[in-house]
Amino acid sequence: MLKLLSLIFFLAQGAPADEQAACAALVENPDITIIHAVIKPATAAVPAYCYVQGTISGRIRFHVQLPLRANWNGRLVNIGDGGKDGDLDFADHYVAQGYALANSNTGHDVGSEPRASFAYENPDAVIDFGYRAVHLTANASKAVVRAYYRSAPRYTFFEGCSTGGRQGLMEAQRYPEDFDGIVSGAPVFDYQALNVSHVWMAQKIFADNFAGNLAFDKDGDGIPESLTKVNILRDAIVAKCDAKDGIKDGVIDNPLACDFKPEVDLASRMCPKDVDGDNCFTRRQIQTIKDIYRGLYDSKDVQIYKGMDFGSEYDWARTLVAHKGNNMFPAKLLYGIDHVNFLFYEKSPGVPPPNPTNVKQKPDKTATPPEFGWWEFNVDDVTAGKGARMSAITDATDPNLSRFLVRKGAKLLLYHGWADPEGQAQPTLDYYKKAVDQTFRGDLQAARGSMRLFMVPGMGHCAEGPGPDTWDRLAPLANWVEKGIAPDSIVARHITNGRSDNERKVCAYPQRAVYTGPAGAENNPANWVEKNFTCR
Repeated sequence: MLKLLSLIFFLAQGAPADEQAACAALVENPDITIIHAVIKPATAAVPAYCYVQGTISGRIRFHVQLPLRANWNGRLVNIGDGGKDGDLDFADHYVAQGYALANSNTGHDVGSEPRASFAYENPDAVIDFGYRAVHLTANASKAVVRAYYRSAPRYTFFEGCSTGGRQGLMEAQRYPEDFDGIVSGAPVFDYQALNVSHVWMAQKIFADNFAGNLAFDKDGDGIPESLTKVNILRDAIVAKCDAKDGIKDGVIDNPLACDFKPEVDLASRMCPKDVDGDNCFTRRQIQTIKDIYRGLYDSKDVQIYKGMDFGSEYDWARTLVAHKGNNMFPAKLLYGIDHVNFLFYEKSPGVPPPNPTNVKQKPDKTATPPEFGWWEFNVDDVTAGKGARMSAITDATDPNLSRFLVRKGAKLLLYHGWADPEGQAQPTLDYYKKAVDQTFRGDLQAARGSMRLFMVPGMGHCAEGPGPDTWDRLAPLANWVEKGIAPDSIVARHITNGRSDNERKVCAYPQRAVYTGPAGAENNPANWVEKNFTCR
């Protein structure tokens, strides 16, 4: 009868009784605070696994997805987060591959403390978000793995993009012993400068009753809805620079080689007598475009952060331009709306006023707490060092990776989409070059033995965009760490309606993929396949 009950229990839960017991026993572990441990039944996407939630220091929540012991591949991967985080992220596809998987909320819950509000008068929460939570979760996940499998992981990895990319670099810089290999995608490592650039660009768009905005009010209701200008700009840049790589596929392969100049290449589209219209540009709008490409600079013309890359215009309607379709609330403003309130200054200047898109309102400075609008932020505060304390906590800008790459012998794989509309790509390339200088004395070949960078043409922020953006982010790193197979290239695909319509090699810097397929057929999409590209 007991065996029959055990069989029924197994069929109901998708795991043998001993796995059920081992999972449940984790709650009793004296070395770590586990509050929940239960077998999750199998789905079409992932086999049954032991699901664990725990806490660290009362603020940091973490969870671990543990494949059943017969399914575990002996490896542990911690995954990074996006935005200001505040939740627990799953990665079922890694669990299906046999990886144990861990993630944290970085010390706050987005439901109760949305966006950057968690940082208000809470320096411990800032430190957790900046670097501590990921490190402590790395420790905790290893302890959970040892308890469940009765064995330490053979290899430990970190994989993340955006904020997760910053977390990966922070781990390599501050806690080099935590992981054997790190994948850091679109790393917002220069965190304060990037977020300030979001605010600054929004200020350019909203200033003087949207004089520099690239949307137009065709129906006269007071809210611009037409995106004709954005489309003209995008098409002009593609026409100027798409074919520089020898292929016309709607992708700017190398924005640094694009010689587009708004004041020159849009000269024929200037508005007559500088009167704004739907299909033309005013001088103010041209200046805004130039500023966006140039990037953040202060009142003394000191450059602080590089600007948007050519090719990113495909998604400016969502991220940069204010119009009816996004409720006058571009994504860059969403990132920056309360960043300068809570995460830039050591002491908050105040809370955001209501209705953050109404820049005509006067923030109440007599309220408790006082109000501070993002449009009041002065970029000169950056060069004056007023954000230095927070930068020391959140920025992962140290280019000396000797402890991680040389002493430990770990591997770092960096990638960034050249068409990223949310986090500029050039700073990642600049960081890589600095790391080569600082860690390997400028020897690029020596650096490539431990650290490789992939600049992905046409890819947006972590994914999407007009170019190939899909590949297994972890597999190239795992092969490198475990088998010594360095990734000279990755094979990326652009998927439309479930079908690959553009596939090619993405080569490790400084090489680029060159079309070497059938001569004269480079513009035929049927030839956009990996075998027709060579790294040079």
